[in-house]
Amino acid sequence: MLVVRPWCKNSWVYGASSRIPRRPRHAWFRCLSTAPEGQNGSIDDLLQAVVHDFQAPIRFAVAYGSGVFPQKGYNYKKAQPGSKEGPMVDFIFGVTHPAHWHSLNIRQNRNHYSSLALLGSGVISRVQEQTGAGIYFNPDVEVAGMRIKYGVVSMDTLIRDLSDWETLYLAGRLSKPVKILRDDARVTIANRKNQRSTLRTALLLLPHEFSEEDLFLTIAGLSYRGDFRMTVGENPHKLYNMVATQMDLFREIYKPIIEDLPNVTYTSPETIQQDTDLRLQAALLQKLPKNLYNKIHQHHRWYLSNHGERIKMLDVEEPGLSQSIAASPDLPRYTEKSIVEIVKWPAMAQAIKGVFTAGIGRAVTYALAKLKKSLAGNGKPSRR
Repeated sequence: MLVVRPWCKNSWVYGASSRIPRRPRHAWFRCLSTAPEGQNGSIDDLLQAVVHDFQAPIRFAVAYGSGVFPQKGYNYKKAQPGSKEGPMVDFIFGVTHPAHWHSLNIRQNRNHYSSLALLGSGVISRVQEQTGAGIYFNPDVEVAGMRIKYGVVSMDTLIRDLSDWETLYLAGRLSKPVKILRDDARVTIANRKNQRSTLRTALLLLPHEFSEEDLFLTIAGLSYRGDFRMTVGENPHKLYNMVATQMDLFREIYKPIIEDLPNVTYTSPETIQQDTDLRLQAALLQKLPKNLYNKIHQHHRWYLSNHGERIKMLDVEEPGLSQSIAASPDLPRYTEKSIVEIVKWPAMAQAIKGVFTAGIGRAVTYALAKLKKSLAGNGKPSRR
């Protein structure tokens, strides 16, 4: 049966601060345990047991999603996370050598793989790294008594996406609350940069003054812009359901960054203002991930050339280039379109790849479960 335990001492969120998380205000943030009553297990112990069950070496591991952090729309008393009826528990594993890792894992867990495993770990590794977002998912498998989905990604691909936003697939996931099960110093540094980039990007899409909830909804939604799954197969209230029950976790990550930035400040406990001074906005633009900044630049040049405006030397060199972009009233539109371009095709390719990596049977089961969640969430979400 489900046991709801007090806030676990060793539970923590991937934040920009090393402070110990305060006890959340909401009852939703108690640790959920599927251990029988009388045992001392916590969700941390159960998740760690999953990671330790794999014999192939894992350098970095996180768990995330509604199976780890409770969300609105789930009845956790009736549907335990990781059970057949409850939400699947999602993992990402960072590994050093994907081909070697899959070779070891196929020997141990052949039933996790589709018929692609017959072609060998080398083919699986190439499918992983050369298509979609560079991650290989095995969904709906049982490990250590828990129903999970796990994605395998090379450490190099993970760190590049966190730093440069090549696809925003992994960077978007790690910009939200996750539970770290096995840490890596390089990922920690790269994700701090990623979270600062996420906040800066959200600021470009928000007005002069906005609520803390609006900020977190914008942050949570960045990696879903352009993702076709948000129109087909996902709960339409996914973002609200996530943020509504994880406000404290988002705050734990982003409030220290807000307090550190020169152009944004809290004016009340839940209201934020940003300074839209041209020089500050230009400085913000220069610190965006390389891929995003380049695309914003391209949209700005296209706008100038198609509106008969002469592109001066000032507009193609820094700091004049960033100031020219920051002065454009279309900057939010540049930003929106650029994010969609980054997300759209990798997300599409990743979904198509999932049909082959999961196998037809598991892919259909997984898609039907998503569709069921989508239909169940078509009603208007209740506000706090």
